[in-house]
Amino acid sequence: MGKRKREYANQLKEARKDVAFARLVNVPSSPRKMRLVADMVRGVEVFKALGILHYSNKEAAAKVEKLLRSAIANWEQKNEKKAESGELCISRIYVDCAPMLKRLRTAPQGRGYRIRKRSNHVTLYVDSINNAKNEEA
Repeated sequence: MGKRKREYANQLKEARKDVAFARLVNVPSSPRKMRLVADMVRGVEVFKALGILHYSNKEAAAKVEKLLRSAIANWEQKNEKKAESGELCISRIYVDCAPMLKRLRTAPQGRGYRIRKRSNHVTLYVDSINNAKNEEA
């Protein structure tokens, strides 16, 4: 690794020291379906978001709920205290596309239809509510 890349990597590492986040990679569902769930909880207090996700009918909600629990645990680990109700919120959550599996399905008259099995990456950032309000202002 060159000097420039190493310095940039160290800057990123320093910036992430005080940020609690969790990533979920290669989830085998389409990004569009996952974004519907992400939009439900964006900017919401974490324990309220856990309730929303727990009682949602969507399959992606269970995966995001597990991811949120992981992000809360990461925040508790970095700040060395337990998360209390009304203290944390989901500051950022976004869904990116992951590599697509391309398959062929047989079709009439010797043809083949393409099937694209999509997957996604989810990144969720958790922050205390007063810090999130300061960043918005």
